[in-house]
Amino acid sequence: MNEIDTNIADECAPARSRRSGGREARVAMRAAPLAEDVRPVRAGMEGGQYRPLTEAGIAQIHAAALDALEQIGLSQAPPSGVELLTGAGAILGDDGRIRFPRALVEDMLSVAARGITLHARDPKNDLHLSGNKVHFGTAGAAVHIVDPITLDYRESTAQDLYDAARLVDNLDNIHFYQRTMVCRDVVDNREMDLNTLYGCLAGTKKHVGTSFSDPSHVADCFDMIYMVAGGEDKWRERPFVSNSNCFVVPPMKFAEESCITMEDCIRRGMPMLLLSAGQAGATAPAPIALTIVQAMAECLAGVVYANAIVKGAPCIFGTWPFVSDLRTGAMSGGSAEQALLTAGCAQMHHFYDLPGGAASGISDSKLPDMQAGWEQGITNALAGLSGLNMCYEAVGMHASLLGFCLESLVLGDDLLGQAMRLVRGIDVTPDTTSIDAMKEVCLGGPGHYLGSDQTLKLMQTEYIYPKVANRMSPKEWNEAGKPLLLDAAIARKNAILAKAGTVIDPQIDAAIRAKYNIYFS
Repeated sequence: MNEIDTNIADECAPARSRRSGGREARVAMRAAPLAEDVRPVRAGMEGGQYRPLTEAGIAQIHAAALDALEQIGLSQAPPSGVELLTGAGAILGDDGRIRFPRALVEDMLSVAARGITLHARDPKNDLHLSGNKVHFGTAGAAVHIVDPITLDYRESTAQDLYDAARLVDNLDNIHFYQRTMVCRDVVDNREMDLNTLYGCLAGTKKHVGTSFSDPSHVADCFDMIYMVAGGEDKWRERPFVSNSNCFVVPPMKFAEESCITMEDCIRRGMPMLLLSAGQAGATAPAPIALTIVQAMAECLAGVVYANAIVKGAPCIFGTWPFVSDLRTGAMSGGSAEQALLTAGCAQMHHFYDLPGGAASGISDSKLPDMQAGWEQGITNALAGLSGLNMCYEAVGMHASLLGFCLESLVLGDDLLGQAMRLVRGIDVTPDTTSIDAMKEVCLGGPGHYLGSDQTLKLMQTEYIYPKVANRMSPKEWNEAGKPLLLDAAIARKNAILAKAGTVIDPQIDAAIRAKYNIYFS
């Protein structure tokens, strides 16, 4: 057997029958971590290939959003918001609604922050939000943990949130961690906000997103952030936490307490996710296009508000419209309509040249099953292909955001790797279209490419391989004991959690636990 035949045998033989020392060396070389710039997929790859809206459609949606702001406006702004907005040029009507002249919206769009960076405590995980750069991560406020073995739903805890953060810290294709669940074991709302924030920070050094249930909790949470950062000055240099802020209650009403929180956080240098989450057919209009119009109007009002506080404040244009199943009124986050809404919103973000985020990856299924797979696969793929900067709720979410599954988080890492490979697309260069490799194989060569230098060179940089998905042949699968996908996910989850501890310095951790009542270990 010649060298080429040996290579073929090595590559094609079942794993359990391979004994070659040379093969082991090659496997070890391929298993070594790749440099960030040659990995087949990575955070911030450029999407934008998918465009469900035409140029004329984009212009029509923008015009309608400006009409809505001028003619309908938003109600229920807090007194501080009324002062800020009218001071900037908005008009307070006799009906209590604040209306936004076109010129004011255009002026504030001209000073709004673009090309922002969401910092991580580990700079290699910084997220650069510009153009069509795509990042996938978590979000949500699930109130249950899904047990895929017992098929039970139980109340989520602070420990669950911390465990999810530790998993995200070790899953390459999940680029940020926004709180995934409610700490139902923490009864006091102030302590819940503190435990939510600290559970995220203790579990991962990736960028963290959190929220505050009451404006009075912001000061204590920032005290904790300063402790982790090493002081307020260090925090302001690299703000590594963003605020997910539902500053509006659709349709077209400000959320007073959230607005007050937003004002405080922006002044403290915290990046802001300006979040509008209407539900088509319920709190947003039924037509998909008009749902996007309302989301644009509400978030444009947020752009005016945020820049009236601090010009150029770092904000994410957070249009998160959801879909209703119009037969029942229930949310349908895994639907094709949801995928279209998210992709359409991404196009509008690009139209405004603003950093944008929206929901993708929600499943209506109660478990990590085939339904969850197609729902998460379709919505994440289209979100990435549309060039959405921040794809929130991308993995782990079930039962239309009511349940969160740790095993689904691990499975989702594989799914997002495949989605990012779609985003990367096909590299067409003189090297990748040269027929030299074809000549070597076809003209006197072995007649196949399995052992060629080009194949071996590209197998790690052109192709991505799943960590838990099963690509065995039926024969190999049978010989291996017919392993199930869920078993592999559980094993990987347990292996990560067995090794992943807190990412907070022990002295800082002790100081925080001495000052605040932390519920997770």
